[in-house]
Amino acid sequence: MVTLSITFTVQLNGQDDEPQLKDTQWFSGMPNYTIYEAQDIEFDSYNFWNGKNCTTVEGRKFRRVYNLKEDARKASVIQITRNYSNAITSMGGTIIFNGAPQDAECAEFNGLNIVVGKAVKGSDELWVEISTLGGDDYYMTIILKELMKQDVTASSMFEALNRDGHIALYINFDTGKSIIRDDSKPIIDQIVQMMKSNPVLKIGVEGHTDNVGSPASNKTLSEARAKSVVSAIVAQGIASDRLSPVGFGQDKSVADNNTEEGRAQNRRVELVKK
Repeated sequence: MVTLSITFTVQLNGQDDEPQLKDTQWFSGMPNYTIYEAQDIEFDSYNFWNGKNCTTVEGRKFRRVYNLKEDARKASVIQITRNYSNAITSMGGTIIFNGAPQDAECAEFNGLNIVVGKAVKGSDELWVEISTLGGDDYYMTIILKELMKQDVTASSMFEALNRDGHIALYINFDTGKSIIRDDSKPIIDQIVQMMKSNPVLKIGVEGHTDNVGSPASNKTLSEARAKSVVSAIVAQGIASDRLSPVGFGQDKSVADNNTEEGRAQNRRVELVKK
């Protein structure tokens, strides 16, 4: 995936300069503070300190740097951290960490006062970190977590099947269900195109999960998701006898289930050449 980074920076050089930068849609800045720098990235990752180690979260990234206005009264550290803690909890979120870690080498702002929170909105997770040293300025980092996306073409899938015998696809489903999300339907379309272009090709469709939940429920879910993919392909004119669905649940992990990134890699559908 190509990462698109757009950075806007404003420098206040005179009394007539007007900041053109905006708050995020979820949180506004503190009184007496102005946005000095803003960065919006289409897809990135960030390490959020959880008190023991870092949780790596991927998705749309938003960074804001707030500076104290000239001759304005600055807020205390507790004012800044408590203000955003209250904002996070008021939107139904939870505070994961509040303090000043000293041995968090994986965290960008190790040693600073930070608040880390998470709010769940529908199928999305909003992660936020507020960090400040003494109140003269503070940093806001937000990740709108998105399920792993994958851009594939019919030709690249067929090439991988011929070369490796299998290919892992990250098809997004509704949480805990076998309903294919709209953003993954283009992948189904490419599978159909590959099958139509290669009429003798037969494939196994394997469902895999992470280890969240029981092994039995994960196996059932993976089977349902494999069958859902097959049904979506058959609905576009591919003969069902060319497709063999099977679910392996959490039994064939390809990454560490102890990390969020690893679990995301394990939640996959694999096509296997027969």
